[in-house]
Amino acid sequence: HVLTSALRWAQASDGAFDPTAGRLVDLWGFGPAGAVEAPPEPAAVAAALGDCGWDRLALDGSRAFQPGGLALDFSGIAKGFGVDEVSRALNLMGLPDHLVEIGGELRGQGVKLDGEPWWVEIAAPPGAPLPGGPILLALHGLSIATSGDYQRFLDHEGRRYAHTLDPRIGRPIENGVRSISVIHQTCMDADALSTALGVLGPQEGPKFAEKHGLAAYFLVDDGDGLREILSSKFEAMLG
Repeated sequence: HVLTSALRWAQASDGAFDPTAGRLVDLWGFGPAGAVEAPPEPAAVAAALGDCGWDRLALDGSRAFQPGGLALDFSGIAKGFGVDEVSRALNLMGLPDHLVEIGGELRGQGVKLDGEPWWVEIAAPPGAPLPGGPILLALHGLSIATSGDYQRFLDHEGRRYAHTLDPRIGRPIENGVRSISVIHQTCMDADALSTALGVLGPQEGPKFAEKHGLAAYFLVDDGDGLREILSSKFEAMLG
C-alpha cells in the first residue's frame, strides 16, 4: 500500500520523490545507518545514484521486483501512513473525534469537546515567523504534512546541508525552499507531496501543485528574506 502510493508520486513528479533512494539517504547520514561527519565524496554519490531509480522497481500484486542493489526508504511517506493508521484504528474503536500527530504530521477528524474544530498552525522555522503572520487551519477530516530544511540537517565547515535530498542528482536541495506544507485527505499523500514539492522547488513546485489540485504552502528564502507562495486551492481554504 505504501510502496504503491510512493511510486505513484515518484512517477508524477518525474523522480523528485523516490522511495528507492535508500543508499543516498544512508550516505548523507539521514538514514538508519546513522549520522555522518562530512558530506560524501562525489564518487560515492555517483555510486549510490547507480543503486537508485523508482522506474527500476516493478510491482506485481503484493510482490516487488528489482534488478538488485536498490534500497527502499520510506522516510518521506511513512510518518503520514502511521498517522492514517492511528486515525483508522481510532475510528474502529468508536472514537471518531480525534487529532493524531506523529513527528509533525497531523490528521484531524470530528470536533473537540467544545464543538470547535481541530485548529492547527502552519509550522515556521525557528526564529523566523511567517511573513504574513500565523496561519490557522481547521483539520476536519483532513491531514497536513510539513517538510522543512530546519528539521534535520548536516552542518559541516559552516555550511548546512538539508535532510531533503534531490534523488535525481543525489544531493540535498539548495533551491531556497525553507518549508512546504500540504493539506490532503490522507496524511500519507500529504507527507510524500511535501517532500516532492520541496525538491521541485519554488518554480516547478507551484506548477505541480496547480496541475494536481493540491493545497500547498511554500516558504521560500531568495536571499532577501522569506516569502510565501500559496497554491490556489490553499488560498481557497483560507477564504
